[in-house]
Amino acid sequence: MDVTLTAKLFAALFAIMNPLSTIPVFLALTADLTPAQRRSALIAMIVTVTAGALVCALAGQAVLSMFGIDVPHFRLAGGLIVLMIALSMLSGDDHSSHQGTEAEQQHFETVANVGVYPLGLPIALGPGTMATLIVFAQEANGAAGVAGYYAGLIGYLVFFAAAMALAPVIGGKLSPTALSISKRLMGIILAAIAMEMITGALGGVFPGWRG
Repeated sequence: MDVTLTAKLFAALFAIMNPLSTIPVFLALTADLTPAQRRSALIAMIVTVTAGALVCALAGQAVLSMFGIDVPHFRLAGGLIVLMIALSMLSGDDHSSHQGTEAEQQHFETVANVGVYPLGLPIALGPGTMATLIVFAQEANGAAGVAGYYAGLIGYLVFFAAAMALAPVIGGKLSPTALSISKRLMGIILAAIAMEMITGALGGVFPGWRG
């Protein structure tokens, strides 16, 4: 098993999905719900994230092929998306691709199940997360690479579900300072991952650069 790929994918998902930032949003959007409704929202969120992540992992390459998009160009686009999200995190802001625009946020509390939208999509599983999953899936070569990829993906999904299930406990211990620090640390990690995606893509688009 490719342990390096496992660790890189887990770190990338942790940085871009950042449960420490998602937990306060989950608690805010479910504050007026009954315990049963909050559990329903939690389950819907976890199911949405899991299903969406598996679709990206299993069918991402097929979707690219259907639209005639080659791997290097998609990797470059994905890297730029991830880099924009990372730069927003470094400045302490929430990128609209994951948090929604102001107009979209006004409708968050009126949807039937906040676990599906906006918590599942796009807050937890946004364009940056989808691009990351597809790009890393393309890097999983051979049995060892595939095993490492799915070990990282499944491991993170289990971790994410556990963190969200403990949201009331964790949320009570998170201070604004801790959230701010964690967001910037995740932004640095995500920026490094984005640059690796971009430079790898440029090497594929311009093979002459590799000498």
